[in-house]
Amino acid sequence: MSTRSATTSTSSSVGHAPEPAGAPGRWGSLGPVGLVLAGGVSVQFGGALAVTLMPRAGALGVVTLRLLAAAVVLLLICRPRLRGHSRADWGTVVVFGLTMAAMNGLFYQAVDRIPLGPAVTLEVLGPLALSVLASRRALNLVWAGLALAGVFLLGGGGFSDLDPIGVAFALGAGAMWASYIVFSARTGRCFPQADGLALAMAVAAVAFLPLGIAESGTKLLDPTTIALGSAVAVLSSVLPYTLELLALRRLPASTFAIMMSLEPALAATAGFLILDQTLTTIESAAIALVIVASMGAVRTQVGRRGKARLPQA
Repeated sequence: MSTRSATTSTSSSVGHAPEPAGAPGRWGSLGPVGLVLAGGVSVQFGGALAVTLMPRAGALGVVTLRLLAAAVVLLLICRPRLRGHSRADWGTVVVFGLTMAAMNGLFYQAVDRIPLGPAVTLEVLGPLALSVLASRRALNLVWAGLALAGVFLLGGGGFSDLDPIGVAFALGAGAMWASYIVFSARTGRCFPQADGLALAMAVAAVAFLPLGIAESGTKLLDPTTIALGSAVAVLSSVLPYTLELLALRRLPASTFAIMMSLEPALAATAGFLILDQTLTTIESAAIALVIVASMGAVRTQVGRRGKARLPQA
């Protein structure tokens, strides 16, 4: 959500209330677009910061700190109501939280082994596959072919330049991202505002805590590590969620989804600026192919539905 990536799908599935007449004019055409871009930059630079924290706390420890800090902040902000929900509603939010925990855990294991840009590119294949399957149009075979070509280029014909375990983790994170989109949509229908998100984040934090303690132990109690982990949570979860929710009140979901396709490019930029991770020409071309495929799949979905909505169960 990417980790966010991971984060972006929740915002869209929560839905957006129609803004009063004249509101878009107040913000102007660049207002919501700027909010989405700011959210995307925040997510990817948060991911880059998380990579620098891994030597101190380990990949699982970083995920634990991020989920715990994000859960505390969201619970304080949303103050979700615990009463008035059915057993099925609670089952949905629990599965959503477990999916979120798995997605984050797999993604951070990936970026611990392969560069941030390729990791996000591989992760994006999950939502892309979901979009292609949901549309069922022949044109989507073209977008799927472009995406596969991008993956082939990214792996040099066999992922010889990338850690195969890191690749597997990134693909697993992509599968969880696709599931995340489905369950975030269901959660958004069961809980008002971002209440379901806050509760699911708490479930994810509690579920992941034993793994973080097992790997990092007392390292999680170091004040500097806690501060950096909290910064990752703000950059990768709290800030982008807020910005994207604001943007979706003024921006069509179709435009929002297309902009999410730029995540691999933002991740590659963050990796270069913060982690000194450079990309070859072939890797850059591969990321570009996946971005084009994602944009094309979204636009095809828009054309089929008339008014775009992200894939929902």
